[in-house]
Amino acid sequence: MTNEEKRIASAALLRELGHEFVGRELSDDQLDELSRELLALLDAIHDAPIRVREFSRDRLEEFTLTIPTIDEIGQRQLFSDSIVAGAANPMGLAAQLWRDGDAACMRVTLGKAFEGAPGRAHGGVVAALLDEVMGLLNVIHGAMAFTAQLDITYLAPTPVGEPILARAWLARRDDRKRYVEATLHADDVLVASAKALFIAIDRATFLEQLLITED
Repeated sequence: MTNEEKRIASAALLRELGHEFVGRELSDDQLDELSRELLALLDAIHDAPIRVREFSRDRLEEFTLTIPTIDEIGQRQLFSDSIVAGAANPMGLAAQLWRDGDAACMRVTLGKAFEGAPGRAHGGVVAALLDEVMGLLNVIHGAMAFTAQLDITYLAPTPVGEPILARAWLARRDDRKRYVEATLHADDVLVASAKALFIAIDRATFLEQLLITED
């Protein structure tokens, strides 16, 4: 396994630990033992070198800025530390995204740590998921864009512990303005819908800002 693959594997275990912690009743003894073990792990991690997130020109050139197809999920990640879709982020949502023709799709099963009311996902988490899939939809259409406005209609509780699926599409465009719409389903139930305005920016300028500064 590569170092990145090992980071992803460790992040998955840390996410599972967090969700299990929220979802289980632990005794005082269990909590005391857990705290001791976690402190030891934290001490070991604190001794490791500081990690700098770098985005090199070589990495940019080898990465195609497209959402993968459903058969390519997991093979390409531009930002593996993304809070929504980064597999190497232990505190993230670990959503999977792919393209289906001109549409962007997303699938995720939310854990207990993302509850708002019991058994229901927090509305802010739902908003983050929809914003992510709608934002990546712009990439399919050759644009780098930022969210200017996001309107969400919550139609039913979004469950935790069950797969949910989002789909986003381009409704219309007007020069730099991109109007995107999306739906979020739990099984056959429409739990949320969204409309957003994105403003496209120059792709080269956006990407150039991410590159490592060269001396």
